[in-house]
Amino acid sequence: MTDQANIEPQPDAGQDDNIVLRTIGLGKSFGKLKAVSDLNLELRRGEVFGFLGPNGAGKSTTVGMILGLIAPTAGSIELFGHKLNDNRWAALRRVGAIIEEPAFYPYLSGWDNLVMLARAIGGVPRAKITDVLERVNLLDRARDRYSHYSMGMKQRLGIASTLLRDPELIILDEPANGLDPAGTLEVRDLIPQLAHENRAVFLCSHLLHEVELVCDRVAIIKGGIILTCAPVKELLERGPLLQIKVDDPARVAAVLAGLPWIRSVKREDNYLIVDASKESPSRVNKALAEHNIFVSELVGRSISLEGVFLELTGGESGD
Repeated sequence: MTDQANIEPQPDAGQDDNIVLRTIGLGKSFGKLKAVSDLNLELRRGEVFGFLGPNGAGKSTTVGMILGLIAPTAGSIELFGHKLNDNRWAALRRVGAIIEEPAFYPYLSGWDNLVMLARAIGGVPRAKITDVLERVNLLDRARDRYSHYSMGMKQRLGIASTLLRDPELIILDEPANGLDPAGTLEVRDLIPQLAHENRAVFLCSHLLHEVELVCDRVAIIKGGIILTCAPVKELLERGPLLQIKVDDPARVAAVLAGLPWIRSVKREDNYLIVDASKESPSRVNKALAEHNIFVSELVGRSISLEGVFLELTGGESGD
């Protein structure tokens, strides 16, 4: 009898083998609650993909479905060119994941924890343990007890554990959570390196500044629905924003809102924040002067991924 679990499915003819993950119309309902609706994502080798959203947006449910822990109620998931349900075990052996805080035996060393995990996985040579510890800069502390590790070291050991199988898709949930600046920098440097080794990294994080630095593309989800999915560079090219201070903000906002090349006008305390696309400040100044309005302050303000996130989600913060 053939062991179906050991047969690695091959991509369908014409399937782009650079696509490691694809969701098609993916949905999940819990009774009347729609946690995820019509989710369409595509993740390629060599990229770091950020998956962002406020509390209750559907991120954890989506990750659970990708890992086969939650059954979808609509749509499908493809891993490495095949539907997940066609041969789930073979597909998931090519995936490494850290969901929330990594769990290890506190009384064992980092090395011994990985040895135990390698035995459970099977077929992991001793040299691989050395290699993954070196990759995450823990080899010199490998014999220390896990309970003596800092938060940053624990997170890096967690990442090392995902590398034992040499996965092609790595899912990281808040990998920089609770880290000091040095630990955050180490994780930030490591994540793109992993993607550049012909892997794909699926990153869930509420640290939007870090996401902006490491991700190639991001999807922002709210209420189980994708609000945008685009390259980070493209999202940041929407600016610059203009910060304007005037005596009569309400009147100025009304004037600017009537100009076709102004995308949006928002009030922040005594300032107006104007999204004028790539239009120059001088054009805004001229338009106001034509209405006998003179600004006391007009400065450019660069847009950030956090700004885009807050604008799209209506000001709701991440987890």
